[in-house]
Amino acid sequence: MTTRAKLTLCAALATALAALCLSPLFQDSFAFAPHGLLMIAVAAGAGAGLRALPLPRALVPPLQLLVVLYVLLLTTVQSAMTAGLLPGPKALDAVSTLLSNGGTDMQEYAIPAPASDGLRMIVVGSVALVAVLVDTLAVTYRRAAAAGLPLLALYSVAGGLADSPGGMWLWFLFAAAGYLALLYTEGQDRLTRWGRVFHGTGRSAVALSNGGRRIGVIALAAAVLLPVFAPAVGTGLFDKVGNHGGEGGGSGNGNGGEQSLNLVVALTANLRSSDDTELLTFSTDSPDADQLYLRVAALSEFNGQEWLTGDQDPEQVPTTMPAPEGLSPNLPTTPVRTDITVSDRLNTTWLPMPYPMSWVDLPNNSNWRFDPVGRTVNGTNGQKSKGLKYAVGSVTVNATAAQLRGAGAAPPDIARRYLGLPANLPSVVADTARDVTKGKTTPYDQAVALQQYFTSGGFTYNTKIDARTGPDAIAKFLQDKEGFCVHFAATMAAMSRSLGIPARVAIGFTPGAGNGADRVVRSSNYHAWPELYFNGYGWMRFEPTPNRGSTPLYSVQQTAPSSAPSTAPSSAAPSAQPSAQPSASSSCPPQQHKIGDCADESVVVEHKTVETPWWRTWPALVTVLAVLLLLATLAFPMLWRTRLRRRRLGAGRHLPGAGGPPLTDEQVLAAWAELVDSAWDLGIPPDEARTPRNAVRRLAEDARLDADSAAAAGRVALATERVMYARDSGAPPHLGGDVRTAREALRVRATRTRRLRALLLPASAVRLWWRAQDRAAARRERTAERVAAVRAAVTGPFRRRRKDGV
Repeated sequence: MTTRAKLTLCAALATALAALCLSPLFQDSFAFAPHGLLMIAVAAGAGAGLRALPLPRALVPPLQLLVVLYVLLLTTVQSAMTAGLLPGPKALDAVSTLLSNGGTDMQEYAIPAPASDGLRMIVVGSVALVAVLVDTLAVTYRRAAAAGLPLLALYSVAGGLADSPGGMWLWFLFAAAGYLALLYTEGQDRLTRWGRVFHGTGRSAVALSNGGRRIGVIALAAAVLLPVFAPAVGTGLFDKVGNHGGEGGGSGNGNGGEQSLNLVVALTANLRSSDDTELLTFSTDSPDADQLYLRVAALSEFNGQEWLTGDQDPEQVPTTMPAPEGLSPNLPTTPVRTDITVSDRLNTTWLPMPYPMSWVDLPNNSNWRFDPVGRTVNGTNGQKSKGLKYAVGSVTVNATAAQLRGAGAAPPDIARRYLGLPANLPSVVADTARDVTKGKTTPYDQAVALQQYFTSGGFTYNTKIDARTGPDAIAKFLQDKEGFCVHFAATMAAMSRSLGIPARVAIGFTPGAGNGADRVVRSSNYHAWPELYFNGYGWMRFEPTPNRGSTPLYSVQQTAPSSAPSTAPSSAAPSAQPSAQPSASSSCPPQQHKIGDCADESVVVEHKTVETPWWRTWPALVTVLAVLLLLATLAFPMLWRTRLRRRRLGAGRHLPGAGGPPLTDEQVLAAWAELVDSAWDLGIPPDEARTPRNAVRRLAEDARLDADSAAAAGRVALATERVMYARDSGAPPHLGGDVRTAREALRVRATRTRRLRALLLPASAVRLWWRAQDRAAARRERTAERVAAVRAAVTGPFRRRRKDGV
C-alpha cells in the first residue's frame, strides 16, 4: 500500500473516531453513524480518485466537496431530485426545508435530542465537511498536524453542547487515537524520505520531534482543557435567549428520565406519549374547579414561522402584584386560592398557575422572577419546579356574554402588540375567518363563531401531526382539518388577529381529573388554547380544541343582542391603569367597536396578505448567489490570462513592423513567456531543459506550424537567446506581432476542445498558484530568519558565557 493510501485511510479513520463524540447529543446514540460513515468514505474515495488524475492540487478540494455534496443530496432528498439523480429547484427547496426544520429543532430540543431528519442532515453534513478538510490537509497538502484543527473543532462543539462535558473523556480517547495514528503515519512517511540519517541518538533523536508533533500535542492539550472550561449550552442545542422564553418538561416517554424541552415541544412529546405520567396535584376553593386551567406561559409574537413568548422584562416577585392587563378595577371578581404540589417528573423553570394570578407564596422567592406582561413566574439560577409546593391566588372574572359583547375596542398599545401578522400568512386564513364570522358584528360574537367552527366543523384531533405553527402549517391545518391543541390554538389566534381581535396562545394544563376541588394533572393534560383580549375584562380564555378541556361558560351564553343599557364597566370609572378602561365612545356604539369600524378609532390595523415572489425567497437568492460565485470562479482564470497577455504584449508591440526603439530585455522575455504559455494553454507543455530555439523547433513540429508561423516563433526565440547569452541584444520592436502570428497558428491547428479549454481554463493559470507558494515560502523564510535573529539576541550572551566557562 502506498503512503498516500495509508494517509487517506488514517484521515478517514481519524474523522470517524472523532465523529463518535457526537453520539451523546442524540437519544439514539448512533442514529447518524451509518450515514456519517458513508459520507466519510465518500470523501476519502473522492479525494483518492481526484488525486490520481492529472489535476492541479488546488482543484482537488473543491471537486471533492462537490462529490460529497452530491452524494449527500442523493441520500437525503433523492425523491425531490430530477429523475432521482439530478439536483434541481425541488431538491434545493427540500434541502432548505430540512435545514430550516433542523435549525428549529436545535433551538427547541434538549440534549439528548431525537434524531429528526433535519438534525441528522445538519450533523451528517458537518461530519462530511470535516472529513473533506481533514483529507485535504493531511493527504492533499501533507499537513497532518494542521488536520487536527477541524477534528478539535468537532470535539469541542460536542463537548460544549453535551449535557455533561466531563463525561466526554471516553469519546476524546477515540478522537485522540485517530489523530495520533494520522500523525504517526505521516511521520513515518517523512522519515522514509530521509533514509537512515536519523537513526542516531542524542541530539539527532531530539530532531525527530518536529513542529507537526508539537502542534499535535498542543491541540490534544487544548481538546482536554476546553470542555472543562466551556459550559454546557443549556436547555436547547442553540437556545435563543428571550425568544423562546423557557421550557416545559415531563418524563412522558416511559424511560424514567427527565426532559427539559421548549414549551411546544414538551407539550407535543407528552401528548404523544403512552405513559400518562402524574405531573402535579392541586386543590382549590374555586366552585368551578373543572374550569381552572393552569397556565405556564403566553406566546404573543408570531414571527412568520412560529409563536414565541416575545420580549419579556422579568423582575423580582413583588409583594403586591400589579393589576391584570386590561381588567377594570370596578369589575366584580371572585378571589380563588390554589395549592399546587409539583411531582418529581415535572422539571421546568415555569410555574403552572391560574390566570390572572394576584399573589404567589413560594418557599424561595429570591430565585423566581415575575413577568408583568405575560403574568408568569419562572426560575433563575437553575431554579426548577421539580418537587415544589406553593400557593397561588387568582381571580375569576365574572363576565357574561352580554358584557363581553359590549366591550370596547382595544387600546393602542394592546393593538400594536397583539394584532401583528406576518406578511407571508396565506390568504386562506383571513378568508376563512371572514366566512366563518359572516354576519357577526362584535368581536365577542366573532370569537364564539370561530370557537364553534373548530369544535363542530368536522375537525379531527390527531397528535401525530407535525407540531409546527407557521403560515404553511396553518393553511394545511385548515385544509386537512386535522391536528391537535397547538394547531387549534395557533390558528384561532391568527384568525382572530385577522379580524382585529387581539389574541395570543397560552400553554399550560387543563384542570385534570378529580373529585371536587382536589385534582390530579397528568402529562396528557398538557394543552394550548387561545386568549382573546376584551377591554375592561382583560384576556379571556376560549377553547377551540374539540373534546379537550372545558368550554368557558361565558362563551356558550349566546343571548341575542339587546338594546338595554350594557352592564359593562364605565369608561369614567377611576383607575390607576389607563389601559384597563373600556374605550367606548358615545358617537360609536359598542357593537361597532371593532378595529377600523369607527371613524374616531385611534388605531386602525390593516392586514394585507403579500405573497413573496419566488425570486425573492431565500432558496432562490442563495441559488443565484451560488451561481454568480461559480461563474466568477470559472471566469477568473480567463480574465487573468487575458490581462496578462495584454500586459506582456504592450500597445507599442501589437503590430509587426511597428516603428520605435528596440525592445528592452524585460519586454523580450515577456514576449517569450507569452509564446510559451500560449502553447501550454493549447496542449503543448513547456520544457525548461531546452534552449529557446530547440523549444521552438519542437513546438513547430508538434503543432505542424506553417513556414511563416514557424519563422515568427523562431524570431522570438532568437531574440530571447540574445537577451540571455549576448552582450548586446538589439531586439527588434515587432516581437508582439510575431507572438500573435505564432499563437494564431497554434489555435488554428488545435482541436475545438483544446481551444475552449485554453479560453476558460488555461493550463498556464497554475502559475498563480506557484507564485502564491513562492511568496508563502519567502514569508516563512523571512519569519524564520527574524525568529532566529531574536533567538540569537536573547540566547547569545548565555552561549558566550557558557563558551568562556562562566
